[in-house]
Amino acid sequence: MMVKREGQSAVNDEREGAMSDSFSASNSSSGPALFKVASTSNPASVAGAIAGTIRERGRCEMQAIGAGAINQAVKAIAIARGYVAPSGIDLVFVPAFLDIEVAGEERTALKFVIEPRR
Repeated sequence: MMVKREGQSAVNDEREGAMSDSFSASNSSSGPALFKVASTSNPASVAGAIAGTIRERGRCEMQAIGAGAINQAVKAIAIARGYVAPSGIDLVFVPAFLDIEVAGEERTALKFVIEPRR
């Protein structure tokens, strides 16, 4: 699957359900991984990235703008729950509104904080 990381060109990232996709990942060592999901994103590919990040870092975040992107994001979380369940991990997410600027225009996005149930 091709994953665009902030400040880099597209790189290969092998995860469960990997296919070429249209979502991007921003990973910094200090904060949680941030996935930006589009309406054209493949939910299985996003789910694989979520599952891998949860296993490696314990938590991640996703951003989506628009009904189609939000739909794909929620489906990806549901699929990711199935990927990590055999490991004894039960995923939960907390949605929140987020005001962001895209191409000089103020937009409202949904942010999903995804982590294991405690």
